Amino acid sequence: MDSKRAVILVSGGMDSATAVYEAMDRGYEPYLFHTSYGQQTESTERECAKVLAEEVDAADFLHIETEYLATIGTSSLTDDSIDVEDADLESDEIPTSYVPFRNANLLAMATSYAEANDCSAVFIGAHSEDFSGYPDCRPAFFDAFQSVIDTGTKPETEIELIAPFVEWSKTDIAERGVEMDVPYELTWSCYRESSPACGTCDACAFRLQAFQRIDVNDPIEYEQRPEYVDE
Repeated sequence: MDSKRAVILVSGGMDSATAVYEAMDRGYEPYLFHTSYGQQTESTERECAKVLAEEVDAADFLHIETEYLATIGTSSLTDDSIDVEDADLESDEIPTSYVPFRNANLLAMATSYAEANDCSAVFIGAHSEDFSGYPDCRPAFFDAFQSVIDTGTKPETEIELIAPFVEWSKTDIAERGVEMDVPYELTWSCYRESSPACGTCDACAFRLQAFQRIDVNDPIEYEQRPEYVDE
């Protein structure tokens, strides 16, 4: 390989966009990987991911349909009969937005994509506030999946699974992203709406709180902008 290549999982949101810039800052040529799994805001997320790929002049942008995750169900992101809950930033319970074992499915496909394109890394933007509620965002999960990659790929294949923010808060990610000039106006996080963002679901709340903590205006439009930082 003439240069380092990395597959980066991109959801259209701020964490994965920051992971793209982090990978590039570490010298990787970016291959962006996006999936549709029946989430309510999929069209917006996909467009944001595609525009980000154009913005960074990605080596490739791969979109794959994974609607079987919606067919399996039990997540408020994919099942219209389950309401997306308002944010509870103090809860340690697994939220209704959890898509069962989603990251294992996505990382398996990303690894296939990486091996096929001689990429030496797969990046995912999961962070500490994710793994407090989502079991497939825990550091132990990523350590275990690294063993799966090592065992299940060709002997000459070496792919490192990198979760650069796994011990970081959302605030840390926002601060790092602003430092790297990540175009957050091109990203989308809301679980409920395509435009404007609701401002009250978990994804909106954690995002707004992060920007409020670093005293930077979140550049996307919101229906509501509650204060998530104590005065």
